[in-house]
Amino acid sequence: MRLSLFLLALCAGPALADPPVIEAVETARVEGGWRFDVTLSHPDTGWNHYADGWRVESPDGEVLGTRELLHPHVEEQPFTRSLSSVAIPEGLEEVVIRARCNTDGWTAQGTTVSLD
Repeated sequence: MRLSLFLLALCAGPALADPPVIEAVETARVEGGWRFDVTLSHPDTGWNHYADGWRVESPDGEVLGTRELLHPHVEEQPFTRSLSSVAIPEGLEEVVIRARCNTDGWTAQGTTVSLD
């Protein structure tokens, strides 16, 4: 009986949902650095679970800029948000975009983007 209750309790824990997906990234040189337009999709359910940010990283993991998303996008999927004036170190030819949700944190897999 106790083993059954223990196994039931393990199964009743929260399940990880689908992570945010980076659907598209557009880049442009702008005054003061680079602009990133990132399109995300995520099965937002409301304030308890939603994509709440994305960031630009160097290939070795240095965070170059972060875009906070301040509310859920339940009815707007996918959605695009921008971040301007991101300083990219001289000679860096590509960056990694990584997304985050407020429940599961940063995605393990990022999307590599070439800087043309």
